[in-house]
Amino acid sequence: MTVLKPSSSASPSEEEPDLVPQVVARLLLNARHDAHKSGGESSDAPLRELPPSLVPENAAQAYEIQDLVRRELEQNHAPSGGPVVAWKVGASSPQAEPVCAPIHRGTVFASGAVIPDELCHVFGAEAELGFRLSRALPPRATPWTREEVEEAIGSVHAVIELVDSRFETFGSQPALTHLADQASHGALVIGYGRRNWRDFNPAELNMKMWIDGKLAYDQSGTTPAGDPVRLLVWLANHASRRGLGLPAEVTIITGSTMGSHFVGPGTALKVLFSGLPEVAASIAPASPA
Repeated sequence: MTVLKPSSSASPSEEEPDLVPQVVARLLLNARHDAHKSGGESSDAPLRELPPSLVPENAAQAYEIQDLVRRELEQNHAPSGGPVVAWKVGASSPQAEPVCAPIHRGTVFASGAVIPDELCHVFGAEAELGFRLSRALPPRATPWTREEVEEAIGSVHAVIELVDSRFETFGSQPALTHLADQASHGALVIGYGRRNWRDFNPAELNMKMWIDGKLAYDQSGTTPAGDPVRLLVWLANHASRRGLGLPAEVTIITGSTMGSHFVGPGTALKVLFSGLPEVAASIAPASPA
Protein backbone atom coordinates (compact mmCIF):
# COMPACT_ATOMS: atom_id res chain seq x y z
CA MET A 1 0.00 0.00 0.00
CA THR A 2 1.28 3.43 -0.87
CA VAL A 3 1.32 5.91 1.99
CA LEU A 4 -0.43 9.07 0.93
CA LYS A 5 1.25 12.44 1.02
CA PRO A 6 -0.80 15.12 2.81
CA SER A 7 -2.28 17.72 0.54
CA SER A 8 -0.28 20.94 0.46
CA SER A 9 -3.50 22.94 0.43
CA ALA A 10 -5.09 21.34 3.46
CA SER A 11 -4.16 21.72 7.10
CA PRO A 12 -3.91 18.51 9.16
CA SER A 13 -7.19 19.32 10.87
CA GLU A 14 -8.91 19.33 7.47
CA GLU A 15 -7.90 15.78 6.59
CA GLU A 16 -10.71 13.23 6.33
CA PRO A 17 -10.81 10.98 9.40
CA ASP A 18 -10.11 7.83 7.36
CA LEU A 19 -6.95 9.46 5.96
CA VAL A 20 -5.53 10.35 9.37
CA PRO A 21 -3.40 7.18 9.69
CA GLN A 22 -1.92 7.77 6.23
CA VAL A 23 -1.16 11.42 6.99
CA VAL A 24 0.56 10.51 10.27
CA ALA A 25 2.50 7.69 8.61
CA ARG A 26 3.84 10.08 5.98
CA LEU A 27 4.82 12.63 8.63
CA LEU A 28 6.69 9.96 10.59
CA LEU A 29 8.42 8.63 7.49
CA ASN A 30 9.54 12.10 6.42
CA ALA A 31 10.87 12.82 9.92
CA ARG A 32 13.12 9.75 9.98
CA HIS A 33 16.72 10.83 10.32
CA ASP A 34 17.81 8.75 7.33
CA ALA A 35 14.94 9.59 4.96
CA HIS A 36 17.07 11.94 2.88
CA LYS A 37 19.54 9.12 2.22
CA SER A 38 17.02 7.42 -0.06
CA GLY A 39 15.68 10.50 -1.79
CA GLY A 40 12.90 11.02 0.72
CA GLU A 41 11.31 14.31 1.61
CA SER A 42 13.07 14.71 4.94
CA SER A 43 14.72 17.98 5.83
CA ASP A 44 16.38 16.13 8.72
CA ALA A 45 13.98 17.92 11.07
CA PRO A 46 12.08 15.91 13.69
CA LEU A 47 8.47 16.74 14.43
CA ARG A 48 7.59 19.07 17.26
CA GLU A 49 4.25 17.37 17.86
CA LEU A 50 1.16 16.10 16.09
CA PRO A 51 -1.90 18.35 15.92
CA PRO A 52 -4.63 17.07 18.25
CA SER A 53 -6.69 15.89 15.28
CA LEU A 54 -3.88 13.54 14.24
CA VAL A 55 -3.07 11.96 17.62
CA PRO A 56 -4.07 8.26 17.55
CA GLU A 57 -7.36 7.71 19.34
CA ASN A 58 -6.67 4.13 20.40
CA ALA A 59 -4.15 1.31 20.09
CA ALA A 60 -5.84 -0.04 16.95
CA GLN A 61 -5.24 3.24 15.15
CA ALA A 62 -1.64 3.39 16.40
CA TYR A 63 -1.01 -0.09 15.00
CA GLU A 64 -2.66 0.90 11.71
CA ILE A 65 -0.13 3.73 11.45
CA GLN A 66 2.65 1.28 12.33
CA ASP A 67 1.55 -1.01 9.52
CA LEU A 68 1.55 1.80 6.96
CA VAL A 69 5.08 2.79 7.99
CA ARG A 70 6.15 -0.86 8.01
CA ARG A 71 4.94 -1.46 4.45
CA GLU A 72 6.71 1.63 3.20
CA LEU A 73 9.98 0.72 4.94
CA GLU A 74 9.79 -2.82 3.55
CA GLN A 75 9.59 -1.42 0.02
CA ASN A 76 11.97 1.54 0.03
CA HIS A 77 15.75 1.76 0.18
CA ALA A 78 16.24 3.91 3.26
CA PRO A 79 19.02 2.65 5.56
CA SER A 80 16.42 1.93 8.24
CA GLY A 81 14.17 -0.10 5.91
CA GLY A 82 14.07 -3.65 4.60
CA PRO A 83 12.16 -6.72 5.74
CA VAL A 84 11.02 -7.16 9.33
CA VAL A 85 13.57 -9.36 11.12
CA ALA A 86 12.80 -8.53 14.77
CA TRP A 87 10.10 -7.23 17.09
CA LYS A 88 10.09 -5.29 20.32
CA VAL A 89 7.48 -6.00 22.96
CA GLY A 90 7.04 -4.77 26.51
CA ALA A 91 4.58 -3.91 29.25
CA SER A 92 4.52 -1.52 32.18
CA SER A 93 3.66 -4.27 34.69
CA PRO A 94 3.07 -8.04 34.81
CA GLN A 95 -0.67 -7.39 34.43
CA ALA A 96 -0.59 -4.59 31.83
CA GLU A 97 -1.49 -5.06 28.19
CA PRO A 98 1.77 -5.30 26.23
CA VAL A 99 2.64 -3.10 23.28
CA CYS A 100 4.88 -3.92 20.35
CA ALA A 101 6.48 -2.78 17.11
CA PRO A 102 8.24 -4.42 14.17
CA ILE A 103 11.96 -3.85 13.56
CA HIS A 104 13.49 -3.75 10.08
CA ARG A 105 16.72 -5.31 8.86
CA GLY A 106 18.33 -1.93 8.24
CA THR A 107 18.42 -1.14 11.97
CA VAL A 108 19.64 -4.55 13.20
CA PHE A 109 23.36 -5.16 13.80
CA ALA A 110 25.60 -7.91 15.15
CA SER A 111 27.70 -7.40 18.27
CA GLY A 112 30.78 -5.31 17.56
CA ALA A 113 29.08 -3.15 14.94
CA VAL A 114 29.58 0.56 14.47
CA ILE A 115 26.16 2.23 14.28
CA PRO A 116 25.97 5.06 11.72
CA ASP A 117 25.42 8.32 13.55
CA GLU A 118 22.95 9.46 10.88
CA LEU A 119 20.61 6.55 11.64
CA CYS A 120 18.96 8.25 14.64
CA HIS A 121 18.10 11.68 15.99
CA VAL A 122 19.01 10.53 19.52
CA PHE A 123 20.55 7.37 20.99
CA GLY A 124 18.97 6.00 24.18
CA ALA A 125 20.89 2.87 25.20
CA GLU A 126 18.92 0.03 26.79
CA ALA A 127 20.08 -3.43 27.96
CA GLU A 128 17.56 -6.12 27.08
CA LEU A 129 17.07 -9.83 26.57
CA GLY A 130 16.16 -11.08 23.12
CA PHE A 131 14.63 -14.43 22.18
CA ARG A 132 15.19 -15.92 18.73
CA LEU A 133 12.62 -18.35 17.34
CA SER A 134 13.78 -21.62 15.81
CA ARG A 135 10.40 -22.28 14.22
CA ALA A 136 7.70 -20.05 12.77
CA LEU A 137 4.50 -19.02 14.53
CA PRO A 138 2.38 -18.08 11.50
CA PRO A 139 -1.09 -16.52 11.49
CA ARG A 140 -3.83 -18.98 12.38
CA ALA A 141 -7.40 -19.03 13.65
CA THR A 142 -6.66 -20.59 17.04
CA PRO A 143 -4.50 -18.80 19.63
CA TRP A 144 -0.92 -19.85 20.18
CA THR A 145 -0.44 -21.43 23.60
CA ARG A 146 2.40 -20.83 26.02
CA GLU A 147 3.66 -24.38 25.50
CA GLU A 148 3.77 -23.91 21.72
CA VAL A 149 5.60 -20.60 22.01
CA GLU A 150 8.13 -22.07 24.43
CA GLU A 151 8.80 -24.92 21.99
CA ALA A 152 9.45 -22.35 19.25
CA ILE A 153 12.15 -20.47 21.22
CA GLY A 154 15.60 -21.40 19.97
CA SER A 155 17.96 -19.17 21.93
CA VAL A 156 18.28 -16.22 24.31
CA HIS A 157 20.57 -13.26 23.60
CA ALA A 158 21.88 -10.16 25.30
CA VAL A 159 20.93 -7.16 23.17
CA ILE A 160 21.32 -3.42 23.16
CA GLU A 161 18.44 -1.38 21.83
CA LEU A 162 19.04 2.25 20.95
CA VAL A 163 15.74 4.05 21.25
CA ASP A 164 15.04 7.07 19.08
CA SER A 165 12.17 9.38 18.22
CA ARG A 166 10.82 11.11 15.18
CA PHE A 167 9.95 13.99 17.53
CA GLU A 168 12.13 16.81 18.82
CA THR A 169 11.95 15.67 22.44
CA PHE A 170 12.07 11.99 23.36
CA GLY A 171 9.04 10.88 25.36
CA SER A 172 7.22 14.18 24.92
CA GLN A 173 4.16 12.87 23.10
CA PRO A 174 1.10 10.86 24.18
CA ALA A 175 1.85 7.17 24.64
CA LEU A 176 -0.19 6.15 21.59
CA THR A 177 1.75 8.56 19.40
CA HIS A 178 5.03 6.97 20.47
CA LEU A 179 3.50 3.53 19.89
CA ALA A 180 2.61 4.58 16.34
CA ASP A 181 6.20 5.80 15.95
CA GLN A 182 7.58 2.24 15.95
CA ALA A 183 7.49 2.31 19.77
CA SER A 184 10.50 4.67 19.62
CA HIS A 185 12.84 2.14 18.03
CA GLY A 186 16.15 3.33 16.65
CA ALA A 187 18.64 0.47 16.33
CA LEU A 188 19.22 -3.03 17.71
CA VAL A 189 22.49 -4.85 18.41
CA ILE A 190 22.28 -8.60 19.02
CA GLY A 191 24.88 -10.69 20.84
CA TYR A 192 25.58 -14.39 20.45
CA GLY A 193 22.89 -16.59 21.95
CA ARG A 194 22.54 -19.57 24.25
CA ARG A 195 20.18 -22.41 23.42
CA ASN A 196 19.54 -23.43 27.03
CA TRP A 197 17.22 -20.49 27.55
CA ARG A 198 15.07 -22.39 30.07
CA ASP A 199 18.02 -22.35 32.48
CA PHE A 200 17.88 -18.55 32.74
CA ASN A 201 15.68 -16.81 35.29
CA PRO A 202 15.47 -13.17 34.15
CA ALA A 203 14.62 -12.03 37.67
CA GLU A 204 17.96 -13.37 38.92
CA LEU A 205 20.23 -12.21 36.10
CA ASN A 206 22.90 -9.63 36.84
CA MET A 207 23.35 -6.96 34.18
CA LYS A 208 26.38 -4.75 33.71
CA MET A 209 26.70 -1.94 31.18
CA TRP A 210 29.93 -0.15 30.33
CA ILE A 211 29.85 3.23 28.60
CA ASP A 212 33.15 4.28 27.04
CA GLY A 213 34.89 1.63 29.12
CA LYS A 214 33.46 2.78 32.46
CA LEU A 215 31.02 0.64 34.42
CA ALA A 216 27.76 2.60 34.44
CA TYR A 217 25.23 -0.04 35.60
CA ASP A 218 25.60 -3.13 37.79
CA GLN A 219 22.23 -4.48 38.86
CA SER A 220 20.00 -7.53 39.04
CA GLY A 221 16.35 -7.96 38.23
CA THR A 222 14.00 -8.07 35.32
CA THR A 223 11.87 -5.60 33.38
CA PRO A 224 8.62 -4.06 34.71
CA ALA A 225 6.74 -6.63 32.62
CA GLY A 226 8.15 -9.56 34.57
CA ASP A 227 7.85 -12.90 32.76
CA PRO A 228 9.20 -12.44 29.21
CA VAL A 229 7.47 -15.56 27.89
CA ARG A 230 4.09 -13.94 28.62
CA LEU A 231 5.17 -11.15 26.27
CA LEU A 232 6.17 -13.64 23.57
CA VAL A 233 2.82 -15.44 23.77
CA TRP A 234 0.96 -12.15 23.56
CA LEU A 235 3.06 -11.06 20.58
CA ALA A 236 2.55 -14.36 18.73
CA ASN A 237 -1.21 -13.90 18.93
CA HIS A 238 -1.10 -10.16 18.27
CA ALA A 239 1.02 -10.68 15.13
CA SER A 240 -1.31 -13.48 14.07
CA ARG A 241 -4.34 -11.19 14.29
CA ARG A 242 -2.49 -8.59 12.21
CA GLY A 243 -1.92 -11.23 9.54
CA LEU A 244 1.85 -11.08 9.99
CA GLY A 245 2.86 -13.98 12.18
CA LEU A 246 6.38 -14.53 13.47
CA PRO A 247 8.80 -16.28 11.09
CA ALA A 248 11.59 -18.59 12.13
CA GLU A 249 14.81 -16.75 13.06
CA VAL A 250 12.98 -13.60 14.12
CA THR A 251 14.43 -12.00 17.27
CA ILE A 252 12.05 -10.60 19.88
CA ILE A 253 13.36 -8.13 22.44
CA THR A 254 11.47 -7.85 25.69
CA GLY A 255 12.06 -4.45 27.29
CA SER A 256 14.77 -2.53 29.05
CA THR A 257 16.15 -3.77 32.34
CA MET A 258 17.57 -0.33 33.22
CA GLY A 259 15.55 2.44 31.58
CA SER A 260 17.23 4.52 28.86
CA HIS A 261 20.68 6.10 29.05
CA PHE A 262 21.14 8.72 26.35
CA VAL A 263 24.54 8.93 24.73
CA GLY A 264 26.05 10.76 21.80
CA PRO A 265 27.96 9.93 18.63
CA GLY A 266 31.34 8.33 19.26
CA THR A 267 30.15 6.41 22.34
CA ALA A 268 31.19 2.79 22.97
CA LEU A 269 28.73 0.47 24.72
CA LYS A 270 29.05 -3.01 26.21
CA VAL A 271 26.45 -5.09 28.07
CA LEU A 272 26.94 -8.35 29.95
CA PHE A 273 24.15 -10.47 31.42
CA SER A 274 25.30 -13.24 33.75
CA GLY A 275 25.50 -16.50 31.82
CA LEU A 276 25.23 -14.92 28.37
CA PRO A 277 27.85 -13.73 25.89
CA GLU A 278 28.42 -9.99 25.98
CA VAL A 279 27.05 -7.61 23.37
CA ALA A 280 28.94 -4.51 22.32
CA ALA A 281 28.65 -1.70 19.80
CA SER A 282 29.80 1.82 19.20
CA ILE A 283 28.14 4.81 17.60
CA ALA A 284 30.13 6.39 14.82
CA PRO A 285 31.51 9.89 15.46
CA ALA A 286 29.30 12.70 14.29
CA SER A 287 29.41 13.30 10.56
CA PRO A 288 30.75 16.67 9.40
CA ALA A 289 27.99 19.26 9.07
